[in-house]
Amino acid sequence: MELAINVTDLNFSWNKNSSFCLSIADWQVSCGQKVFLYGQSGSGKSTLLNLLSGVVAGYSGELRVLQQDLTALSGAQRDSFRAKNIGIIFQQFNLLPYLNGLQNIQLAQYFASRSSSQNKQLLGQITEKLQLSKVLLNQSAGTMSVGQQQRIAVARALINQPKLIIADEPTSALDSELRDQFIELLLSVASESTVIFVSHDKGLATHFEVSYDLAALQGVKSL
Repeated sequence: MELAINVTDLNFSWNKNSSFCLSIADWQVSCGQKVFLYGQSGSGKSTLLNLLSGVVAGYSGELRVLQQDLTALSGAQRDSFRAKNIGIIFQQFNLLPYLNGLQNIQLAQYFASRSSSQNKQLLGQITEKLQLSKVLLNQSAGTMSVGQQQRIAVARALINQPKLIIADEPTSALDSELRDQFIELLLSVASESTVIFVSHDKGLATHFEVSYDLAALQGVKSL
């Protein structure tokens, strides 16, 4: 089966004097898989996500994302690759509060060098699935509830039809009922994409096809 992520002998540290080193000998994720990645605070979850998305480079070993060797790309090329192929849902959503919902979604299209008219039909399908009304799309993000902001963030991550979606602790601010609803919604609208969902809450693993403990991936025994 075609691989979305292929890691071999990956090693990364922020600097020579850093006590932290991310080290993964072997890890593969198949295209289309829905993956839960668990890790305690400080285990390297954010570092791994930054490497997978091409935000951070300077590692040794092999890291291929969607068949692409990221070391073969310049910084600008990595940015372009990320914009066109990877949808990211951040813990704090990272919406621009002075833009409305639609404008925040269209930012993803702008960075991928795609016009809003190209994905007009897709936008309609996504907003319908996420129950984003025209009123909400015209509302400034800074006045939205947490749940509304989350749905806008999901729409932004999906609008370029990314092959890979990375969700970084997106449910940490939600109660258990809203958290479960959000995960099910995300997985349903991202059915065609590979999903890497990261959290410190092991209880969420039941929603996903496969789960990994980041400590185990690094050959470290969990306490």
